[in-house]
Amino acid sequence: QVQVVESGGGLVQAGGSLRLSCTASGLTFDNYAMAWFRQAPGKEREGVACISWSGGRTYYADSVKGRFTISRDNAKNTLYLQMNSLKPEDTAMYYCAARAASGYCSGVPTVTQGFAYWGQGTQVTVSS
Repeated sequence: QVQVVESGGGLVQAGGSLRLSCTASGLTFDNYAMAWFRQAPGKEREGVACISWSGGRTYYADSVKGRFTISRDNAKNTLYLQMNSLKPEDTAMYYCAARAASGYCSGVPTVTQGFAYWGQGTQVTVSS
């Protein structure tokens, strides 16, 4: 079965950096667009970034544009999120997701765009 596992979260001071990783198994990784989402306590899950199957197209939420970079290594079945200049408002559980039946993004990801496979999340906490 499909398994998606995130790692790399932690506690960091404002202005610092973290790199999240997500490894997917049980699917043909390079057939899927992949995305990062996040959810803070009491808030809805929001899309952070999406990357097409080849890595050729990327989309970012306005709140992270210029600070976060999404990338993928199809040979390793791994998705990454490099997060720089972190702010306290970036504090959230971060989730990796694979878009079923599509290798392409439809702009900034949303939970209604058919992301069928999700990981359990990795916590990112940014202190001020």
